[in-house]
Amino acid sequence: MRSTRASAAVARLNERSIGHHYTMVLTGDGLFKLLEKLAEGDQEVSTALALDDFVRHVNTMGPQETRRITKNDAAFARQLVKKPKA
Repeated sequence: MRSTRASAAVARLNERSIGHHYTMVLTGDGLFKLLEKLAEGDQEVSTALALDDFVRHVNTMGPQETRRITKNDAAFARQLVKKPKA
């Protein structure tokens, strides 16, 4: 069950990264490694990391998705800005 967050992060990375295919390996001591599938074989992309560090690392890799912001969200964000006191 622990690896669900990690495998979901790798799946999102594969969707974002066209032309690359990444896989995850769970080591014997419960740490996660990221591998890239190449024609020559698997290349290790990251060292063994704990779950939270692994997910954070995978989420920062590859092209990032831009979040859509509605007009209402933008207006609300403008209202949150503190105005200087006169």
